[in-house]
Amino acid sequence: MEEMKDGQKTRINILIVEDEPLIAEDLAMILRNEGYRIAGIAHDGSQALDILSKGEVDLALLDIALSPSMSGFDIAEIINSGYQIPFLFITSFSDQTTLEKAKSLLPEGYITKPFKKKDVLANIEIISYRASTKNIAPLLSINELNDRLSSPLSKIEYDVLITLTKGLTNEQIAHAKHVSINTIKTHLKNIYVKLKVQSRTQAMQKVFRI
Repeated sequence: MEEMKDGQKTRINILIVEDEPLIAEDLAMILRNEGYRIAGIAHDGSQALDILSKGEVDLALLDIALSPSMSGFDIAEIINSGYQIPFLFITSFSDQTTLEKAKSLLPEGYITKPFKKKDVLANIEIISYRASTKNIAPLLSINELNDRLSSPLSKIEYDVLITLTKGLTNEQIAHAKHVSINTIKTHLKNIYVKLKVQSRTQAMQKVFRI
């Protein structure tokens, strides 16, 4: 992410994941006209992961309904566990089941189609501003963290550790992961042992790229 001078907005690299090419290009044009950079356009999950792997994405716009093999929800889970960048959903779905699933993944926003230009830009403006005002070191990926540990974290343990950095309580984490509080407590106990720490604060310090 690059800070603009003279009070201009932060320039961020945005990934667009949308299986309808016309909609994807429309989004890209709107964003480019506002000075944002397009890190890439992906029409399916595989393309999205290829672009994410380059490490040049600051924000992802995710359609939910992609190919049967990988949905926007699947990509969101991968982002949460391995990339730790903000994302928002842009989708035609607004039913309660979809909303509940979306909420559990902690997106920065949720926009329904047909979207309005002002809604997209307002959401991105807020996300961009929030990111520019945070003085937080980037987080280590699961592979980077495990390279430092004698006993590696599992994917779910890493995922729980990351949710700690977002300030969630055990109850909130359990709700988001659709498991019991006792399950979360067990994961935390294992995390503390593997990280050789005794508190949430110490655990979170281990995952920051300092």
